[in-house]
Amino acid sequence: MADHGDDLDSWFERLERMPVPEGYRVEIVEGFVHMTPQRNVHWQIIRRILHALETRFGMEVVVLSDVRIDFPGHLNGFCPDLAKVRDGVEEDAHGRWRYQDVEFVAEVISKGTAANDYGPKRLTYATAGVPVYVIADPYTGTCHVYTDPKKGDYRTKLTVAFGAEIDLTGTVVDLVLPTEEFPRE
Repeated sequence: MADHGDDLDSWFERLERMPVPEGYRVEIVEGFVHMTPQRNVHWQIIRRILHALETRFGMEVVVLSDVRIDFPGHLNGFCPDLAKVRDGVEEDAHGRWRYQDVEFVAEVISKGTAANDYGPKRLTYATAGVPVYVIADPYTGTCHVYTDPKKGDYRTKLTVAFGAEIDLTGTVVDLVLPTEEFPRE
C-alpha cells in the first residue's frame, strides 16, 4: 500500500457516506476528488478490452474495473477502468490490491478527466512500474500505448488509430488487442 493509506482511507470513508449518483466513478488524483459518469461508449470500449484479456488469460484472470488501488504519490487512490494484476496474487490484509502487482492498466477517456489520464495518472503509473498502460480516446479515435516505465515516465509510446490492432506481444499481457469495434463519441 502507498505511504498515505490512512489519509486516503479517511477520504474514501467520507465519500462513501456522500450521495454519489449511481453510474458515477469516484477517485482521488493528487488529492483532488473526481466524479465521472460512465457513458455507454466508455463501457463498450472497456468491455472489449476486458474480453480480449479474458480470451487471452481465461476467465480466472484477475481484472479489476473501477476498484480502488492506492498508488505512489500524494493522495492517489485511483479506480482504473481496467487493471490486470499478476497471477497468483491476492488482496492484502485490508482487502486491497497492491499497486506493485498491477501489470496492465487501461483507461478510457472522459472529457472532464482526460487531463488526468494523459498527465498525472500516466506519470503515477510509470512511477509505480506498471509495465503497460493503454489510453483509449473515443473523442480522437486513437489509443495511446505506454510501455517501458523508467524514472517516473514511460520511455515508449505508440499511437494507434481505432480500427488497427495494438500489438502487445512481447509485453506482460502478450496479446494483440483489436480496436476495429471501439465506438467513438
